[in-house]
Amino acid sequence: MRILLPPSETKRSGGGKSVLTLAEFAEPELNSARNAVIDQLAAIASKPRSAAKILKLSAKQLDYLEDDMHLRGSPTMPAVERYTGVLYDALDAPSLGSSQREWLNRHVQIQSSLFGRVSATDLIPIYRLSASTALPGLKIARKPGSLKSFWQSAHREATRATARKHFVLDLRSKDYVALDPTAGTSGEVNWINIVARSEDGVVRALNHFNKAAKGRLVRRLAESQPEIESRLDFLDWASASGIEFEAESNGSILVVADSVKLEAGSE
Repeated sequence: MRILLPPSETKRSGGGKSVLTLAEFAEPELNSARNAVIDQLAAIASKPRSAAKILKLSAKQLDYLEDDMHLRGSPTMPAVERYTGVLYDALDAPSLGSSQREWLNRHVQIQSSLFGRVSATDLIPIYRLSASTALPGLKIARKPGSLKSFWQSAHREATRATARKHFVLDLRSKDYVALDPTAGTSGEVNWINIVARSEDGVVRALNHFNKAAKGRLVRRLAESQPEIESRLDFLDWASASGIEFEAESNGSILVVADSVKLEAGSE
C-alpha cells in the first residue's frame, strides 16, 4: 500500500547535523529532476528583489530566502517531521514508536513541490516553495518554468521506470495531485474525502477540519500496521476499526470525520 500526503506550507525549523543527500532518498529516479529544481530555487533566492516577486513573498517573508539559498547545506530532518500544520499535528509522527515510524517509511509518501514524491523519512531541509510557482530556467517544453508541467513529466518517467504496482490511498489536495496525476496509474488508486454527517444523515464535505481527520487516519494505520493490498482490504480494516465510510464507484471513499478517533493513549 502507498499513502500519498500533501506537504504543508508551515515547517519545523532546525534539524540534525546531516545535510541534504539525495542519493539516500526513495525513488532515486527523481534525483535529476530534484537537482534541477533545487539549483533553480537557490539561484532565484540569491536575488531578493526578483525572488520576492517570483516566490510571491511579502516584505515580512523575505527571511525565507535564506533557507532557499542554502538548501544543500542546511540541517535536515525526516519529511514527516519537517512539515507541521493541522494534518501533521494530528499525525504527530515524533510521538510514534520505531516500528510505527518504519511502517510510515514503507507506506507513506509526501508530494513536495521541491523534491517531488518523498518517503516519510527522507531527510529534507527547511524550504519555501509553493506548487503554483513558476521557476524561470526550468526546461519544460511549451510551458517554460512551470513546476506543474516539470513534475508531471518527471513523475511520469519515474513511474514508467519502476513499474511497481501499489494499492494507493490518495489524501493529497488538488494542487499537489496536479504535480503528479500519474501516482496511481501503477496500481489501484482510491481518493479519501473527509465528510461530516448531519443529524438527518446527509454527508457534507469539510474544508479546514478534514486535514485533522486525514492525519488521525494515517496515525491509526501506522498504529495498527495492517496488511492492505486492495480496496477491499482497506474497507475491511476501516470497518473493523470502527471508522464510518461510504465507498463510491468512482474510486472515492468518503470517511466520516468524527469516526476517526485516536486509540486511547495515543494523543
